[in-house]
Amino acid sequence: MKYRMLTEEELVHFSEELKHFLIVNGVHAEEWEKMNHEEPSKARDLVGLFSDSILQRVYEKLSFLEFRSSDSCMLFHLGKERIDLVSIQAKQGGNMDLSTPEGIHTALKEHAGQLAFFQTQKTYNSTRELEIHRFLEQGCVPSSEEFWNNIQEVIQ
Repeated sequence: MKYRMLTEEELVHFSEELKHFLIVNGVHAEEWEKMNHEEPSKARDLVGLFSDSILQRVYEKLSFLEFRSSDSCMLFHLGKERIDLVSIQAKQGGNMDLSTPEGIHTALKEHAGQLAFFQTQKTYNSTRELEIHRFLEQGCVPSSEEFWNNIQEVIQ
């Protein structure tokens, strides 16, 4: 498996796609039921392949991620060839919360002097999608181009 198994909730969301995937792979409804009962490991392997194909498509569409904590906010722009990072860090003694949009807005508006900004970029160590998967597994969440652009504007 390249990424991870989709959760039950995700599989319910993608149930139509799963049906089409099974049909394309020559597994019809009755065969699927039989496989689940008689060869559950084979059924799991098919769900694993399906999961990888869905996650691959999702990761290909992602362009922005973020990671927030009480004292930092990191934004990632996931380009084709490289990752750009903008980091906002509360300096020592700064009493602010950067884990929410409201907290970030307040910190930028009222406590900008207590913030440190950092920008960098790097090329991917492996495939773009594998790195996105790792970021998500480490707690990053999808973000927006609007948030990225607003932060870029503020720090420039």
